[in-house]
Amino acid sequence: MKIAFLPEGKAFMVYTEVFDLSNLGSYSHRRASHVEPTEKGSWRADLSPVGGPLIGPFQKRSEALSAEQDWLERHLMEVCGGQNQV
Repeated sequence: MKIAFLPEGKAFMVYTEVFDLSNLGSYSHRRASHVEPTEKGSWRADLSPVGGPLIGPFQKRSEALSAEQDWLERHLMEVCGGQNQV
């Protein structure tokens, strides 16, 4: 898991259930993407909610989920300038 911090103190991360975020205080979350099946039985990750691409197709849903998380984490680091990350 990567967490990026902006100079004004905002933090961004791809949500996982690794730890309970409520212990950190108030936070908000929003959907960044969708992993959906195609008509041909493969899988795609739609990253348009954050201005990203449609990636895939992938044979397995787990492959699409992994590619989705990789893209989101790379994009997160780009947005935050690749600095102040944990």
